[in-house]
Amino acid sequence: MATIGTFTQTQTGFTGAITTLTIQAKKVAIVGARERSGETAPTHRIYLGKAEIGAGWAKRSQEEQDCISIKLDDPSLPAPLYAALYGEEDGKTHALIWTRSTGRRRD
Repeated sequence: MATIGTFTQTQTGFTGAITTLTIQAKKVAIVGARERSGETAPTHRIYLGKAEIGAGWAKRSQEEQDCISIKLDDPSLPAPLYAALYGEEDGKTHALIWTRSTGRRRD
């Protein structure tokens, strides 16, 4: 597991930054989806400026913790990046946690 981003909650969702060896993204916004086309449609959209760079789904982790499962994708990435946004104990900050997949992903 690696923390690749730190976010704070806003009225419309979350704002923060994502940092990896190849990504230096500031002013990332995770906002609630205004409309959903179905039950499996994303509950959140992720933006870097005006560009949509991903989507998120409100879920409950195996540890029974609420989180947002995130999928980031961009032409510069060799494959989509999967992570999860979890609230910290202080209730104000949220950490974007990346874990390398060990097998087939189940959404």
